[in-house]
Order: sequence, then C-alpha cells, then structure tokens
Amino acid sequence: MKKWLKIGLAVAFALTVLVLLSLTKTAQMESELAKPSILIEVNGENAFLTEDELYIRLKRKGLVYPGQKFEQLALHETEAYIEQMTEVKEAKVYANLGGTWNIDVKIRKPIARIFNTAGENFYLDDLGYTMAPSYLYTARVVIVTGDIPDRKNSLPVPDIINNDTLKSIRILDDIYRISSYVCNNRFLLAQIGQIHRERNGDFVLIPQVGGQKIIFGTARTDEEVADKFKKLLVFYREGLPYEGWAKYDLINLKYARQIVCRKKE
Repeated sequence: MKKWLKIGLAVAFALTVLVLLSLTKTAQMESELAKPSILIEVNGENAFLTEDELYIRLKRKGLVYPGQKFEQLALHETEAYIEQMTEVKEAKVYANLGGTWNIDVKIRKPIARIFNTAGENFYLDDLGYTMAPSYLYTARVVIVTGDIPDRKNSLPVPDIINNDTLKSIRILDDIYRISSYVCNNRFLLAQIGQIHRERNGDFVLIPQVGGQKIIFGTARTDEEVADKFKKLLVFYREGLPYEGWAKYDLINLKYARQIVCRKKE
C-alpha cells in the first residue's frame, strides 16, 4: 500500500510540475518582449557595430517593435538577418527562461581599405571577405588604391584562390596576400601606409617614413609575397641604418634574390 502511495505522490508531483511549467511558458510567451542582452565581440579596436546600432537595425527591419509579444520573436530570422551584415563574422540569437533573450555577435577584423576604379570603397577582412564601410568607425588599416576592378560585392578570397580561372582575372586575392602579411608584422604595419596598383599590374608600396617608392611587383602566391617582404625587412634592418633613410628614392623588389635601389639625385 505504501508503495502505491509513493507512486501516486510522485505522479501527482510530476503532473503539478508539468502544469506549472506549462503555465509559466504560456505566461512567458504572452508577455511583452524585453530588449535583448547584446554582446558584441570585437577583434582589435575596430568597433564597426555598436549595441545601439544593431538594435536600431532590428527595429528598422521590423524584427522588434513596440508591443511585441515574446511568442512573436523570430529567433532564426533575426539571426539570419544579423549574419547578412558585412561587418558580422558570426551571430547567435537565443531565448532564455523568464522571457529574456540574447544576441551574441563577433565582428570581422579589417586588414585593408580598398578604393577601386568604380569609385567604391570597402574593407577586406583577415579571412578575405569584403566589408562595407561604416559611418560609426574608420579603421586604421593600410589603404589600397590604383587599377583595381574588383567590386565591393566580389566573391571572397577563399573562393577566388580555389578557382584557377578567377585567380587569373581577379586582384582581390593579390591584395589580400600583401595586406595580410603587412597586418601580421608589427614593423610593416607601422611603416607601410598605402598599397597602389599600377596599370601594368605592379604593386607599389608607399612607406610612412623614408619617402622611398617600393616596387613590389606581382603577388601571385604566398611564397612570392613572403620572399619579397623578407628581402625588404633585411634591407631595412641591415642596409638603411648604414646608408641612411634619405639616400634612396626607389627600392625594387621584383627581381629574385636581390634588391635594386636608386639613389636620389
């Protein structure tokens, strides 16, 4: 008898819990939607998106609005909309018990700002994806100018690199190789202020200090880019301290295993 009593009490308790949970969920779904808790993870100093700006975009899109009930919250649609923003690397939108919800966002890290021949300007991030410029923030990255036909809605660099046809006609992957190397070297990041592409296809580096014109040439492979920058760094470390920063007006890195310099007149 005691055994059946215990079983009955356990079943009654379980049913009570289920009823309470159902009532709580119903009350939660019918409650007015609160403002989300937004966490934006920035890689570096470039805050291309703020919490207030993100919330404004959600309201403008109609994903949040006055008087909205919790049950009217479209989690997947909201997450997909945020992930479409060019400055967003990753987004996660989820709800919690108690009627609260969260938005966690990771922002892309720009490594170059490109000004193309179509009059557009856009950023290139550390994974090779393009980003639209932001009125909230201007990133302190290397500037890329000149004969650049690639557009701001171009395919990302990983897609270009894996397609032999695209590699031969696109410039974005070459820009990525140079700017990525510059971004990952503290000295070059401080020294190289601009990358310019000439009509003949050569890239030219414009330094912040020294006034030299650095002919870089092509940038078709990672190995080619690394070899040229290693030569330049050796020259900066072992040549210029003895010759003086003002002695040369041109440094040419195009030739294998050598650097050709031109003295100022």
